[in-house]
Amino acid sequence: MAEVSTTAAPPEQVANAFASGCAWIDGEYMPIAEARIPILDAGFVRSDVTYDVVAVWNGRFFRLDDHLDRVLESCELLRLSPPLSREEMRSILFGCVRRSGLREAYVEIVISRGVPTPGDRDPRNWENRVYAYAIPYVWIVTPEKQEKGTDIVVARDTRRIPPGCFDQRIKNFQWGDFTRSLFEAYERGAWLPVLTDGDGHVTEGPGFNVFVVEGDRLLTAKRGVLQGISRKTVLEIAAEMDLDVVVDDLPTSSLYAADEIFLSSTAGGVIPVATLDGVPTGSGQPGRVTKKIRQAYWNWHSKPELTDEVDYAEPGA
Repeated sequence: MAEVSTTAAPPEQVANAFASGCAWIDGEYMPIAEARIPILDAGFVRSDVTYDVVAVWNGRFFRLDDHLDRVLESCELLRLSPPLSREEMRSILFGCVRRSGLREAYVEIVISRGVPTPGDRDPRNWENRVYAYAIPYVWIVTPEKQEKGTDIVVARDTRRIPPGCFDQRIKNFQWGDFTRSLFEAYERGAWLPVLTDGDGHVTEGPGFNVFVVEGDRLLTAKRGVLQGISRKTVLEIAAEMDLDVVVDDLPTSSLYAADEIFLSSTAGGVIPVATLDGVPTGSGQPGRVTKKIRQAYWNWHSKPELTDEVDYAEPGA
């Protein structure tokens, strides 16, 4: 299962200024608490930005190339032109983790439209910017809570932003619908919301994809969702388990008829669901299929073909 490395930090890292996190901004590495961006950056002012998050587990990046592929595809869709090459961005991410000394890390790269020159409202003219940082690993649902399963609701008051308004394949900061639905979940005694498209189909939730287990069938939404890297991993694991995988429109009614429900995210892995709208899902405990996929998910974090080891002793750290 997801066991955090207990390897002691070497003596030289005990007083490491980057131990709480390391950021890269304007060509410089700095402690996360000192990181700043310009107040006029369109990523902040207009949410004109894309980003991606990759996990480091036991000192190894998991599926880093898949994350870089996705963020570069998002840049194309948003007509962003990063001022750095793929290899330069890759090197910066390693640099952030190496300096932090973190063995389990939440690592983010951000590509912003940038800062306009005074009076210029034409985004074609702006110089795009890259930011990056590594901080201690972030859990949407803690490991302790995952052992029992988390509590979700189907949002009633908020629908997912339609794909016709924003392409959901692009990872982005436009979280107005997600944040509103989170407050609804809290008010209804749950931890997380699942949003629908307003036409009776499940989409996703704040930072996660949704899966339904019906017997030996695994269902997940096709449209209106981020095609998560954890989602991709789950689908590959399910294929190895010879489950009947269905990626299609996912009726909201299927949640209520499910034997099991689980969520997937880089920030937490495979997350079992215990209750939906206050009612137990299946037995109200993590189910057989969910537990098998969850175990495999974390086992895959040590696969050489899916991981890249961080050399914490590399010069320049």
